[in-house]
Amino acid sequence: KGFRGNCRCNSLRPCVMRSLRERKEDGSAQRRLARELRQRLKLIVKKESVCRTENEVKLLSQWPSIVNDIEHGMELFQRTKRRRLEVVDEPEVIDRKSRLLAEALRQSKFVAVYTGAGISTAAAIPDYRGPNGIWSKLSQGKEVCSVDLTKAVPTFTHMCLAKMVQEGLVSHIVSQNCDGLHVRSCLDRSSLSEVHGNMYTEVCSSCDRLYFRLFDVTEQTSLYRHDTGRTCTDCGSALRDTIVHFGEKGCLEQPLNWQGAMDAASRADTIVCLGSSLKVLRSYRCLWGMERVKRLRPKLYIVNLQYTPKDSVSTVKINGMYAILLCCNFLCVSLSMKWLLTRSAMKATTESMHTYKVIN
Repeated sequence: KGFRGNCRCNSLRPCVMRSLRERKEDGSAQRRLARELRQRLKLIVKKESVCRTENEVKLLSQWPSIVNDIEHGMELFQRTKRRRLEVVDEPEVIDRKSRLLAEALRQSKFVAVYTGAGISTAAAIPDYRGPNGIWSKLSQGKEVCSVDLTKAVPTFTHMCLAKMVQEGLVSHIVSQNCDGLHVRSCLDRSSLSEVHGNMYTEVCSSCDRLYFRLFDVTEQTSLYRHDTGRTCTDCGSALRDTIVHFGEKGCLEQPLNWQGAMDAASRADTIVCLGSSLKVLRSYRCLWGMERVKRLRPKLYIVNLQYTPKDSVSTVKINGMYAILLCCNFLCVSLSMKWLLTRSAMKATTESMHTYKVIN
C-alpha cells in the first residue's frame, strides 16, 4: 500500500522498462553480429590456406576458439557423410571373408542372426538409411513412392536363413523388419522374433490369439492407435496390430517374442548381423551379451554395405549383401548339402528379385 500514488517507484517504472527494452535490443544485435562473424569465419575456413588473404588469416587468428569449433563441426559432417556411403568389397575379399563366416557358423554351438531392412531390398522394398532409403529421401525433400508389400516374396537371403535354421546351423533369428517375409519363407515361428511387429498379423487384445492375414492390417492404425476394427472369432474382443512405432514399447508376447530373443542372445557364441545399420538394435543391451565378461561375449559378424556403430568390435565386417549366400554355398559344399547357387544368382539378390539361376 505504501507504494501507491506519487511513489518514487512509479516514476522509475518507465525508466526500468526502457532500460530492459534497450538491453534486449542490444542482446539481439550482439547475437546477430556473432552469427555474421561465425558465417564469415566459416567461409574463410572452407577456403584453401593458399587462397586466404592476409586480413582473413589475421581474422582467423583473432578467434581461435570459434575456428576450432567450426573445423570440428565440418569434420563431424564429413564423417557422417562418409558413413552414409555404400561400400562394396572386392569379390576376392568377399570370398575370403565369407569363408571365415561359413567356418564360424559350422563350428559355433549357438548362432543368432539379426536382420534389417537391407535383406528385403531385393524384394523391391526400400530400406531406411541407404542412398535410396525412405528416411534419406525424406531428409532431402524427395518424394517417397508407396510400395505394395503384399506382392513381395522372400529373397534368396530369407530362403538361405530358413534353410540354415532347418539344418541347425542357425538357432534363432531376430528381425527388425515388419514385412513378414521371414514368415513367408516358412521359417519356424519358435526360431523367430519380430521385435518391431508384423504388418500381416493381428492379435486379440484379450485371449492373445494370433491371426495371419494376406493384407496389410495397419491401414487404419497409427502411433498409440492399434485397433484394426476387426474382432476375435473366439472371444469377440477387439483385434489390434502388432507394430511397434518409434516412442512405443513393445508389450506383446507374439510375434515380438522378446523372451526368445533374449534367451538366444544369452546362449549365443556367434551373432551375425545382416542388412542392418544397428542404430536401433545397439540400444538393446540384452541382445549383445554385455552382461558377460569381455572374453566370453559372442563373436560378431556384420554383413552390411554401410557403416554400423558395431564395426569396431566386430570379428569380421563384410561389405557385400550376397556374402550370406556365398557363405551358404561354402556350407553346402562342406556339409554335402545339395543347395548351390551361382555367383550371378547371388548378385541377383541385391539387384533384382526376378533374375536368378539355381543349380540342383
